[in-house]
Amino acid sequence: MAGLHSAVRPTTSSSSSSSSSFSSSSTQSFTSRLLLLLTILSLILASFAFILQWRGGLNDPITRWSPQHNEFPGMDVSGSEPSQSSLSSDCVDLLDQSRSPAFPYFRDWKFGYGSDLKPKICITTSTSAGLDQTLPWIFYHKVIGVSTFFLFVEGKAASANVSKVLETIPGVKVIYRTRELEEQQAKSRIWNETWLAGFFYKPCNYELFVKQSLNMEMAIVMARDAGMEWIIHLDTDELLHPAGTREYSLRQLLSDVPGNVDMVVFPNYESSVERDDIKEPFSEVSMFKKNYDHLPKEVYFGNYKEATRGNPNYFLTYGNGKSAARIQDHLRPNGAHRWHNYMKTPNEIKLDEAAVLHYTYPKFSDLTSRRDRCGCKPTKEDVKRCFMLEFDRAAFIIASTATEEEMLRWYREHIVWTDKELNLKLSRKGILTHIYAPMVIIQGLRESGVLSSIVTSAMQKSLSKDNFLKSIESSNSSGAITTGVLSSRKMGNSGDSQATARKVLEIQEVVSHPLAIPPLSPPGLHDLHIEA
Repeated sequence: MAGLHSAVRPTTSSSSSSSSSFSSSSTQSFTSRLLLLLTILSLILASFAFILQWRGGLNDPITRWSPQHNEFPGMDVSGSEPSQSSLSSDCVDLLDQSRSPAFPYFRDWKFGYGSDLKPKICITTSTSAGLDQTLPWIFYHKVIGVSTFFLFVEGKAASANVSKVLETIPGVKVIYRTRELEEQQAKSRIWNETWLAGFFYKPCNYELFVKQSLNMEMAIVMARDAGMEWIIHLDTDELLHPAGTREYSLRQLLSDVPGNVDMVVFPNYESSVERDDIKEPFSEVSMFKKNYDHLPKEVYFGNYKEATRGNPNYFLTYGNGKSAARIQDHLRPNGAHRWHNYMKTPNEIKLDEAAVLHYTYPKFSDLTSRRDRCGCKPTKEDVKRCFMLEFDRAAFIIASTATEEEMLRWYREHIVWTDKELNLKLSRKGILTHIYAPMVIIQGLRESGVLSSIVTSAMQKSLSKDNFLKSIESSNSSGAITTGVLSSRKMGNSGDSQATARKVLEIQEVVSHPLAIPPLSPPGLHDLHIEA
């Protein structure tokens, strides 16, 4: 029996081993087939999704900003069909995107959508700045929705090589300060009215203020002829900041303004530089001091002395913002900061979040550049004839009388924010704030090659590369060029305009208009006592 059992056991063990091996083989075969089936199914689904996406069947957040969608921030283009040419260039666009920084507002930084913009917004400015300032200024505002620019140029901005570049930019109209322009403006009705008369025939800032007003008057006519709906006067050291909109869009902001509103005021924020070696303010400055209108009263006055840091006022320069106006009948400028209407009192509102970012003395060289543009004597009495604001007067005197070392020390004490503890305290109070959107947009413009391509294109159309760069360097190193035109202080000095203006000053007009609003300092501590 024992022998029998011993003979049978190996047979049973062998049978069990064979059965286990067969079962394991079957399981592995089933698993392999299942994996193969899942792999094939995944490939089919991926291919199906790719085909749908390629043909435009999907509209997910990623493909929404693809190059075939000609959308600006806030633009509704539902119902528009992509053209055959855009479809055929998908591969090229994808390659271009792989080499360019991703930015959701302009695919590949194309700016040929002007006819689609609603509302149509234009900016007018009077400038003598070079390309290093005007190019990023123009294209930043294109990004946020401005379609047309009226540039009244003189000095460096009117030099041949700078102006030729500006003239190649779509939507930019360059107006030179020629003798013909001066003669045309000498016939303006402004000279026969009293609202701007207090600024006539004075030097420096007063002369500029009159010149800006005359240019704004001409820009209104140009804007109407171009079919514009809104007009804004802005300097080239200012950027609009459309905070509070879903897509950082100026067009969205103005689209939401009620139809019965004629003008909107953008309170200004003032740059607070943290270094004395700033070269490109738009790309390097992110800290700003908020306007009185955007702060609680107790916060503003409670921290006034610390925020002022020994300077004459809370802001170094103006504090009354800039405004945008609807293009309508009888519109007129009311100084560089406001608009008005000859036939009615405009309905004006002030924006709660949006602002104008004013880059005030951001570079140390701004001290001497302002000095070189004005021929006044550096005395406390004479500077009052030339400058409207106290800080500008003090800066002019320092720049005219101090050594380079003394100027730099004064600049650091009065303009540069080097006290980190104070900066942190005022930031926590909400007085100082960091705004990065303009910096990011302009940095993206530089990195994508938009700005350099404009210069290259103009260079190819006009001069050889070597001569062009040499002339650019020459124009940048030189001051204002001689244009052979009249000074705005002399406009109307000969002829009927001056006589008529003087006559108007001697009699009382039947219809009086509000006086032009100059750059005004923000409220001071004495205003708190008056209110109390």
